[in-house]
Amino acid sequence: MLRIEHLGIAVKNLAASIPLFEQLLNTPCYKTEIVESEGVNTAFFSIGESKVELLEATKEGSPIEKFISKKGEGIHHVAFEVENIEAEMKRLAALGFELLNETPKKGADNKLVCFLHPKTTNGMLVELCQEIR
Repeated sequence: MLRIEHLGIAVKNLAASIPLFEQLLNTPCYKTEIVESEGVNTAFFSIGESKVELLEATKEGSPIEKFISKKGEGIHHVAFEVENIEAEMKRLAALGFELLNETPKKGADNKLVCFLHPKTTNGMLVELCQEIR
């Protein structure tokens, strides 16, 4: 693991949340992006060497919509940047961590991503991410 890449925060309304987080973090949102495959609209903020990602559901039944309906708005996941996502996935699977996808998939912000099931990470959804080169 290289660093905490970002914290993902589930929100009900991205348009209302962006100005709130711009004030809170004292920095502008530098990017928004829709990830159709995940049914999510995202907004990113730089904080030092890490980021905050806001996540809004774009369709009913999406992972973010399910999360908010069960737990409300709040921290959804922590993402760790890795050098080689496939090697890290293999290493963690061999140690007994449950991967939610068998191969890396394209995520937001030019990343390949893989999620680890919360039941194997003390209840926290963990994302591995690697910059697409």
